[in-house]
Amino acid sequence: MDLLEYQGKGFFAEHAMPVPKGKYAETVDEAVAAAEELSCPVVVKAQVHTGGRGKAGGVKVADSLDEVRTHAGNILGLDIKGHIVEQLWIEQASDIAEEYYASFTLDRSERKHLGMLSAQGGVEIEEVAEHDPDAIAKIWIDPVDGLSREQCAEWVAKAKLNSTATEGAIDILLKLYAAYENGDADLAEINPLILTGSGEVIALDAKVTLDGNSTFRHEDYSAYDATQPRDDREQAAHAKGLQYVGLSGSVGVIANGAGLAMSTVDVVNQVGGSPANFLDIGGGANADVMASALDVINNDPAVKSIFINIFGGITRGEEIAKGVIEAMQRVEIRSPIVIRLDGTNAQEGRDLLQSHLSDRLIMSPTMLDAAHKVTELAA
Repeated sequence: MDLLEYQGKGFFAEHAMPVPKGKYAETVDEAVAAAEELSCPVVVKAQVHTGGRGKAGGVKVADSLDEVRTHAGNILGLDIKGHIVEQLWIEQASDIAEEYYASFTLDRSERKHLGMLSAQGGVEIEEVAEHDPDAIAKIWIDPVDGLSREQCAEWVAKAKLNSTATEGAIDILLKLYAAYENGDADLAEINPLILTGSGEVIALDAKVTLDGNSTFRHEDYSAYDATQPRDDREQAAHAKGLQYVGLSGSVGVIANGAGLAMSTVDVVNQVGGSPANFLDIGGGANADVMASALDVINNDPAVKSIFINIFGGITRGEEIAKGVIEAMQRVEIRSPIVIRLDGTNAQEGRDLLQSHLSDRLIMSPTMLDAAHKVTELAA
């Protein structure tokens, strides 16, 4: 789950990290009222799930309430990389002396957490890595041992931050790591982390990605989940508990397991088809899950054919077959289905499907054969 800036700053504040004062707004009048409460100058910031807001005109400094009204009016409804601005964050302007970069994420190859710190903040870290990789100080943290103050002090020194920022940086980095770890985050990034004219170190921006699988440990994450950008198809799949990502093609894809689902999308592309989605029904899918998946795919008007690709492990072939049969009896499936069924109880599943086969339900022996057939039907 990717958090909007105002959510990320709230997340940081819950972990005692210093952030500028700000107010949320959805209308021009709310933005003006927020600025009046905070006192100008303020910064009017677009809240969208993408970067590049400043370059797109989504971040503006306002020295007066009239300027707030103008900027808020211009930013609301703005299209930033396909995201329409519907929310604003009105923030008290900060006295910026220097800008830094700080983040924590997971380095899977090392099986450790990775911290990155740079005295070159305010720009994309990829640009810094490309043009001046030595400007990024990295630290790998064993999750069992955690991050000590001594390690953090050495890290800050290696990054060559202004000595005035040392203590404040150490403090905020320790808190950022605690937020990252305790909050089950995949990424916790501050860019820029600023040193103010008065010597304070503050998180001026917040980019946070939380592990959606950790919501059972965090009841309050439901509020973050509700603001995730999803189209109508993704929203319907999410409501049914399905792992779904919408794509722009015409072949609906249903598979059990993320790896097989990705392979299915790939093989459809390889034979000249165009996947309409990625849909993983999981390793232990039953008839109800299969029927729900078909229901979601069936409601996508772009889908011209459906590829069900099942290799049973925990998933049993006869349960998948029952789900397909049930779905076809429950709703009118608009598109022809090609199914490849293998693995646990696959023959039992094929036997159940046999009497239902037609030009609308076709069984293929292999994944490649099925991909060719489903692509042909979508043409």
